[in-house]
Amino acid sequence: MTDANCAPDRPTGTRAVVVVDRGWIFAGDVTREDGRIRLANALHVFKWESIGFAGMIADPKAAKADLREIANVDIPAGAEVFCVPVGDNWGLE
Repeated sequence: MTDANCAPDRPTGTRAVVVVDRGWIFAGDVTREDGRIRLANALHVFKWESIGFAGMIADPKAAKADLREIANVDIPAGAEVFCVPVGDNWGLE
């Protein structure tokens, strides 16, 4: 459990939201291998409303996030802008 003065607990699974160059945002179960980022159970974070990026990460339903199921994603590691670990069920609920 965390208190108001501490950062929230970091998720321990492999699921993450990955921001890629050219404005793409994906979520999925991440594996990194041979200079590639592979996302299983992938979602395209198409858009969200109401709150900023951090709020969308915290609660995609409250942000009215439009999460679209897609096939597994294979990204060159150099295209990654940043990655945010999320809970194992993020976007799947």
